[in-house]
Amino acid sequence: MKAMSKPPYFKVNHPMTEAAPIRVQSLDHVTIVVKDLAATRRFYVEALGMDEVARPNFSFAGQWFQAGATLIHTILEFEGSGPAGLGGGANTRGHHFAFLVEDAHEAARRIEALGIPFVSPPKQRPDGAVQLFLHDPDGHLVELCSVANAP
Repeated sequence: MKAMSKPPYFKVNHPMTEAAPIRVQSLDHVTIVVKDLAATRRFYVEALGMDEVARPNFSFAGQWFQAGATLIHTILEFEGSGPAGLGGGANTRGHHFAFLVEDAHEAARRIEALGIPFVSPPKQRPDGAVQLFLHDPDGHLVELCSVANAP
């Protein structure tokens, strides 16, 4: 594996411990670029049960979806955006985002009933949690996971 060089914005030999680090409180949102707002809404609202929430009147089209404190922001692909989708393929160890669900096996049954193919069907991780992977309509890799059952 090729070693990664430091990003250019880090000063060479700058002691990062001189000042207190920024303390991230939580992940606020994930933004994805999409090709079809209606298909995206069906996936996140009808399949995953998220709520569509109000979005500021930006100069570009998009949608916001929420489940608990988790927000997904979508931007309709246009000349000023990046391309839609990430093209994650069948590799579950690449770029993806994960949603915590109550029961990953039950979520899998619902996904299967909706005819959405799995990238990876439910499997138990070494820590006992269960995870499954699927693509949204633009190929973004989405993980659904549930915590291990208490002993």
